[in-house]
This record gives sequence, structure tokens and C-alpha cells, in this order.
Amino acid sequence: MLTLYHAPMSANSRRVWITLLEKGLEFELVEMQLGSEQFQQPEFLALNPFHHIPVLLDDGFRIIESLAILDYLEAKYPIPAMLPSDAKDLAIVRMVQMVSVNELLPAIQPLSFKMMGIASDSEKIEQALQQVNKVLTLFESLLSDSPYFGSQHLTFAEVVAGTLILWLPRMGDVALDDYPKLNAWSDRLTQRQSWQMTHPSPEEFEATKLRLQARMGV
Repeated sequence: MLTLYHAPMSANSRRVWITLLEKGLEFELVEMQLGSEQFQQPEFLALNPFHHIPVLLDDGFRIIESLAILDYLEAKYPIPAMLPSDAKDLAIVRMVQMVSVNELLPAIQPLSFKMMGIASDSEKIEQALQQVNKVLTLFESLLSDSPYFGSQHLTFAEVVAGTLILWLPRMGDVALDDYPKLNAWSDRLTQRQSWQMTHPSPEEFEATKLRLQARMGV
């Protein structure tokens, strides 16, 4: 039995949740509260000494780090395939994954704080916006004429990049209308049942916002 330790507002755990749904797998969700339970529950600390989510258990086998979890699921449950076999297409998917994690996610953090009502340095906001737009420009070019990155079907590029990019319009200051291919791509993702099922509710958003504000002393 697959068990996913996750938090609704975590893009890292949401990408695993979406993958489980897209592959049609049976699994159990164990919800964690960011900033509290992941640091305090002995059961969870035994699973991941780094306190991070997500964690996936598969009949007692533990996998940490979301990208490692995705590769594990693809190897063990290869249908439907979420990685292309063509070398160039696979490179596109991997580029999108790694740029999302290494370049886009750090840039989004100041914008996230602003969205959550936490004051951010204006210079950091401007630097973040420049970085975000640099990433989006690259992704716009990588989409080419395909509906998805490197494929006619959903891949791990969507699962990783989509759980970040689709938040940008809500953060303000970034308009996907400036990137027509990405804008159409994002519309395709939001129509998928897996995206709708995993989208955080307004109540979950507000609860996370309040917890974060309390931690930051706002």
C-alpha cells in the first residue's frame, strides 16, 4: 500500500499527489501541518530526519525527496508513461524539472511571502520578478508546438513546473498572458481532474497564511 505524507500547500508534495492520481494508483494520504507537525511528530522524524515533505511509503520502503519519488513511481508503475523515450524530449522534460526546482522555486519565495501578507524587500521582489520572467521565457521557447513539454501527453515537466507556475497569477506582478504558449498550457493543466482534486481550498490557504504570519511575527 502506498502512503503519502503531504501538505496541501506544498508544491513539492502536490507534484507527487498529482502523479499518483494520473497513474491511477491506490494510496493513502497523511496530511501534515507545515511548520509544526513535520518538526514534532516522532513518527515522521523517524521517516525523514530532514523534516521535509513529501515522504512516500511503499509496503515499508521509504522514499524521500519528491524528484526521487517521481522516478520511483515511473520505474515501478510505468503506465501511463510520464517520461518520454526520445533523447531530446527527455532532455526537455529534465531541463524543465531542474530549472523549476533550482531557479524558479527560489525566485518565487519572496513573491509567496508578499502573497501571504508578509512584507518583502522591494529590491528582492524586483530581482525575483526578473528571475521568474527569465524562466518563463525559456519555458515558452521549450513548449514549441507541443501541448506539453516534450510530449503530446502529460509528463513530469508539467507535474513539477505546473505546481509552481499556476500560482504566479495569484501572486500578482506576473502575467501569463505575456507568454501565450504557457498560458494555454496552464489552462490545459487546470482542466485536468488531478489538478482540481489537489488544488488547496481557500480554508487551507488561509490556515497556512495565518501559521506563516505567526511564525514570522506579523
